[in-house]
Amino acid sequence: MDGTLVDSEKLWDIALHEMAKHLGGELTLETRLRMVGTNTAVTLELMYAELRLELTPEAYAEADAWLGDRMAELFTDELPWRPGALDALRTARDAGVPTALVTSTVRELTELALDSIGREFFDVSVCGDEVDGHNKPHPEPYLRAARLLGVDPTRCVAVEDSPTGVSAAVAAGCTVLVVPNELPVEPGERRVFRDSLIGFTLPMS
Repeated sequence: MDGTLVDSEKLWDIALHEMAKHLGGELTLETRLRMVGTNTAVTLELMYAELRLELTPEAYAEADAWLGDRMAELFTDELPWRPGALDALRTARDAGVPTALVTSTVRELTELALDSIGREFFDVSVCGDEVDGHNKPHPEPYLRAARLLGVDPTRCVAVEDSPTGVSAAVAAGCTVLVVPNELPVEPGERRVFRDSLIGFTLPMS
């Protein structure tokens, strides 16, 4: 979702840089890029390591709540679409293709995003706090989505923008339509590259 369908990584940029200042430090570009495609737990681990702070359970709970509240504020406004993403969703829906939203974002924020994106485009959704800690790059998010859809993951196409997401989808057995955004993605097995989703058709060309 983030960076694939909507350009919400820029909203995460705002919140994460604000959080670093709130904690008394600065977030470097290198560490911020390492956060792309990960879940909240990994993001906070990277943040606290960057700032040389101890991430105690109490600190984690406070930081998690702070970040969730700030992102909820930012997600309240209409989210900016990635080029061609809305038309791609409409194309898939019009073709009757079963569709899942698979994201590392937690359910609470995903529900806010779906209010903007349109939940009617998805048959099911899998969020970062629903996979028992087996977040991307682990294949479980995509395997869970395939189970919920009742389909074989090897017959699925995942749309991803980051190395972490691509690794998860490939490990699950999916073919991946890679549309890089913040980070470059290396060529590899079961990967088809496009510059954007503009002109997306079924079957993929």
